[in-house]
Amino acid sequence: MSAVRVNFPYLLADTDRHGNRRLYVRRGARKVRIREKLGTEAFAQSYADALSALDRDAPATRPTIKAAPAGTLGWLAACYFGSAEFRGLDPKSQATRRAIIEECLREPRKPGSTDLMRDCPIGMLSPAHVKMLRDRKADKPGAGNNRKKYLSSMFGWAIDCGILRSNPARDVRRIRYATAGFYTWTIDDVRQFENRHPVGTKARLALALLLFLGVRRGDVVTLGRQHVRDGTLRHVPRKTRHRRHTLSEKPILPILADIIAKSPTGSLTFLETKFKKPFTAAGFGGWFRKRCDEAGLPQCSAHGLRKAGASIAAENGATDRQLMALFDWTTAKQANSYTEAANRKQLAAEASRLLARDQVVNTDCPTLIVPPKNSAASQ
Repeated sequence: MSAVRVNFPYLLADTDRHGNRRLYVRRGARKVRIREKLGTEAFAQSYADALSALDRDAPATRPTIKAAPAGTLGWLAACYFGSAEFRGLDPKSQATRRAIIEECLREPRKPGSTDLMRDCPIGMLSPAHVKMLRDRKADKPGAGNNRKKYLSSMFGWAIDCGILRSNPARDVRRIRYATAGFYTWTIDDVRQFENRHPVGTKARLALALLLFLGVRRGDVVTLGRQHVRDGTLRHVPRKTRHRRHTLSEKPILPILADIIAKSPTGSLTFLETKFKKPFTAAGFGGWFRKRCDEAGLPQCSAHGLRKAGASIAAENGATDRQLMALFDWTTAKQANSYTEAANRKQLAAEASRLLARDQVVNTDCPTLIVPPKNSAASQ
């Protein structure tokens, strides 16, 4: 008797980097992992539960972006996406910018209206439209500011091309809000990581490369011995290579050279996966995140270590220009936030000493005599 083959729609399988086979139920971009063994009763129940969860959590259908009539905001966006300026961005920046602008195109021009911003004539665009799009993300001010930022970039390109005469986003202010961003490592955090991951481990090598070179995680996974010459590391940062090929040159400090010499490294890159392959930026971020967890530092990340390096350098007297060179920043704005914080800390320390410099204890103040109640003195 032949076995009965049961068909499970939306069931997909893949293999992780460790060679383990994984099963998912996937509907569109959403998926649910099935951990039970295929063919068991527990698997059938989990499969049914996954389908129910995907149906229950399905988002409302979004309006689709079709070809927009000429002279509309959607038409302008399509022109911008095909421009040399947009194609000159790195792929990640292109994807982020496109997603945010297209989300704006799907927004209704008025609450509950079927008219979309996509079909708004560019001649009618005003700062009020940009403010409206910004404020619809009021619960996520960073996302609202990104809408304003990327629309402004698109409008600026349109002005250069003669499509628009003015930038409707220019007079719309950014939403001011308090945020600390990624957690910044402290010296104690670094020492705790080093105690858990001594010299000779891949984790310690990763820490040293990030801390002493000031590179982003997208760059640290590409660096190898071929980038080092005469004690200096030379490379073109990934984030800016689509706009300029400015060479970044940084010295290999003796402490870093010693750690590299005592650590396992790959042939093309200092850091390799367990399969002797270079890390991807995202893969390295996840791997380093686990090494932080092992050290009891769940709040720490690779990017936060870069912030710590900038803070340490600024507090030790680094200038804006020096920080720009070390951390591959193209404007002084990013560097200035660290030097200003360092200056405030130093000024506060100096001011606190001034508070105590001329302090005198009032030891000669005469004792105040309070007459008893009902005495003649009180009358």
